[in-house]
Amino acid sequence: MPLAPLPATFSSTRIAARRIGAHVMSRTRKEAVGRIDLASFSGGIGTPSFGPDHRVIRFSGGMFIVERTGDEPTTLSVGVDGSSLAQLAALAGADLSTDLDVGTDTPDLGDIDAPIEFDGASMTQIATWWAMGAQIIDRVVGALPASAAPTRARIWPEHFDLAIDVASRSGVRLNLGASPGDDFHAVPYLYVSPWDDRRPGDAAYWNAPFGAVLGYDDVAHAASAFAAGIEFMT
Repeated sequence: MPLAPLPATFSSTRIAARRIGAHVMSRTRKEAVGRIDLASFSGGIGTPSFGPDHRVIRFSGGMFIVERTGDEPTTLSVGVDGSSLAQLAALAGADLSTDLDVGTDTPDLGDIDAPIEFDGASMTQIATWWAMGAQIIDRVVGALPASAAPTRARIWPEHFDLAIDVASRSGVRLNLGASPGDDFHAVPYLYVSPWDDRRPGDAAYWNAPFGAVLGYDDVAHAASAFAAGIEFMT
């Protein structure tokens, strides 16, 4: 799974995708079933199937897709670039007039009628990062004992990252995750984030306020991206 250089549009697309993910995808799912978490798809992110019409709302590169497989199966799609949040919400069946709280980092609703700038190639690279991160997490978690009690890896809309938590030892849990970037670290990174303040072992490993990160370039330029990610998380 090659990791190509990131285009200049990567960060702006990530920010737009996070806003759409929270205010359209998570909002619609929350209204229907009370859940906000999202899932990784080959072309980006989306909702797991939900509701009586088994609705799935997802990105496919630069396309916004709404699929229903109820009594009348349908697929609706529109290009994200140039569309407005209001248009995407109408396609998905989201009510933007209601309050939304998906955590303390809920993105601003913004101007719902303004055209969105969105690069499909950047969204595909975000999807590639999450797909690789998911496989790394699966490998790491698969080697842990049952006592680690891992949760399910999910994409959380407020942080816009793929994360799971496990017990590193009795009474101590930590998060393992893959982020496409944020205000702390502008480019994608893998991370390990303990729930407490203890930072055992090599002090140089703990290079972030919340734990440890391994950046995109370090992963992309490693002899094996998978091996680098697995070693880092392990």
